[in-house]
Amino acid sequence: MPLETLPQVLRENFKKYGNRVAMRVKDRGIWQEYTWEDYYLKVKHFCLGLISLGLQKGDKVSILGENKPEWFWAELAVQSAGGAAVGIFTDCLPGEVKYYVEHSDSTFVVVHDQEQVDKLLEIKNDIPKVKKVIYWDPKGLWSYTDPILLSFDEVIELGQDYEKKHPQLFDEIVDQGTGDDIAAFCYTSGTTGLPKGPMLSQTWLVESIREWGQLDGWFGKDFEYLSFIPPAWITEQGIGIASTILGPMVVNFPEEPETVQENIREIGPDILFFGARLWENLNRMIQARMIDSTFLRRLIYRLALPVGLKAADMKSGKRRINLPWRIIYFLAYHAVFRQLRDRLGLSNVKVVYSAGAAVSPDIIRYFKALGIDVRLFYGSTEQGVMTMPREGDIRPETSGPPVPWVEIKLSDEGEILIKNKYPYSGYYKDPEATEAKIKDGWFYTADFGHMNEDGHLIVIDRMEDLKELAGGKKFSPQYTEIRLRFSPYIKDVLIIGGPDKEYVTALINIDLDNVGRFAEAHHIAYTTFTDLSQKTEVIDLIKKEIVKVNLTLPEWTRVRRFVNLHKEFDADEDELTRTRKLRRTFVEDKYKDLIEVLYSDKDTYKVEASVTYRDGRKGTIETSIHINELQEKK
Repeated sequence: MPLETLPQVLRENFKKYGNRVAMRVKDRGIWQEYTWEDYYLKVKHFCLGLISLGLQKGDKVSILGENKPEWFWAELAVQSAGGAAVGIFTDCLPGEVKYYVEHSDSTFVVVHDQEQVDKLLEIKNDIPKVKKVIYWDPKGLWSYTDPILLSFDEVIELGQDYEKKHPQLFDEIVDQGTGDDIAAFCYTSGTTGLPKGPMLSQTWLVESIREWGQLDGWFGKDFEYLSFIPPAWITEQGIGIASTILGPMVVNFPEEPETVQENIREIGPDILFFGARLWENLNRMIQARMIDSTFLRRLIYRLALPVGLKAADMKSGKRRINLPWRIIYFLAYHAVFRQLRDRLGLSNVKVVYSAGAAVSPDIIRYFKALGIDVRLFYGSTEQGVMTMPREGDIRPETSGPPVPWVEIKLSDEGEILIKNKYPYSGYYKDPEATEAKIKDGWFYTADFGHMNEDGHLIVIDRMEDLKELAGGKKFSPQYTEIRLRFSPYIKDVLIIGGPDKEYVTALINIDLDNVGRFAEAHHIAYTTFTDLSQKTEVIDLIKKEIVKVNLTLPEWTRVRRFVNLHKEFDADEDELTRTRKLRRTFVEDKYKDLIEVLYSDKDTYKVEASVTYRDGRKGTIETSIHINELQEKK
């Protein structure tokens, strides 16, 4: 019998590998292990427990929590019963949680802890279809008596009792599963409106991920993987949930989100995914620590890095590094880069990915200098992986050639069009949006790009985000933004332009940690993020970073004026999506008065901004921010 669904593959893994380790989770400082037998039995009994509570084939179950084994068990249990799992990001506010649960018609919600339970209790009366809210971490919930609540362990016990009365039921329902069954909803990030609910079939998760693993050679290798990307994101559905079952691989879970870097070093994973912003953060952290290092260490690093970058350039594409440079790089690697990789926990990595947003070629080139080939692939929630850099042909500026199961062409306007052997199953309750995305069999991605002479795709920006200045010349804000984020002192940036604007301006978020270190090193006293951002020395620091990038840009796309914003962009204020992408149109509208001042002759702007805190409270801050001119050397 062919294995068409993840629950069928999980059951086969249980039969083959029973006592082999499938999962590890760090709890109270100790790594707890679960075998394939444990994995299978947790899924089986949780599934039967849900069925005993009324779960039916085709039902949807929302899951809201951090990366823990219980998320994986719950998702596979729902799929075993013929249902679909709906992932929700942990930092969603109650109103956002309500949208996902209500829109997906979820009948159960599985949550992590007291924080998430409180969100559900706040919106309980607005989600009448939900029968039970099931939590897996009981800390702080002992006094909660709401009848809608049930613990994860109680559902497991219900399942064990249900199995005694229906001993063959689980195998029967797993056998009934087919590749056409909807396995998961992965809601879009909502950069252009309310999030839509793409439906992913079992075939999407099993066959496309199986081909991906075979293409990149990480199936059957006993690889270790650390799961810390939100499972609500499509990438973790593919690499974290599907791949670790299909591989099979050992999946490890960090103790807390704050301990990820420490846990990566402990585990030494073989396969790793960092989103674009994480690679940028890691690069900023390395640069900042080198600035704080001893003179001798800085000297050795500064001598070794140009060697690494030169070797990276020589290895770019299919070229081979010559013997003299191989020897020089060998010495630099063992003197500096090997220890640096060890400190980052990247000593064992064999396959390293990034996606979700553009990454500066400088970032990819930098890590290539360290001996780490970051494969920046191009994909989407609806279509999965579409292009992939191949081993031995990784180029910093491209996302690689199309994968074998995808066909790509460009429209006359430069929009990337896709035909996929494993497409998504449409948007839930939105056939009009589904039809609008597909014309003549081609999926319209709304991304702008081009193919180079070697068939590699270069993704430049979203079609709607390309800007035209008053003179008629076009530019890509994202192109400049990713290069500015290469600076250790710039955490985020929004580039502004438009047909009614003569030149380009920028809203800058400083990196508090690294700029804070700069301030301490230069004896600059400050009190808050806002205070630090407006210090003359900090403005000059950011100005120098912008000038560096300006020198690499065509003259009409260079930043002429900028402000250091008084606050960071925040997902809780809808300025960022939950995957840390800028909601460009929303942010431009929110700061439209400030942007008007950027294009005036004023040199300060008084702002009173509303702030939404993580606990839902609202407040205001009032300050003056400086409008800064860039005087570039001719």
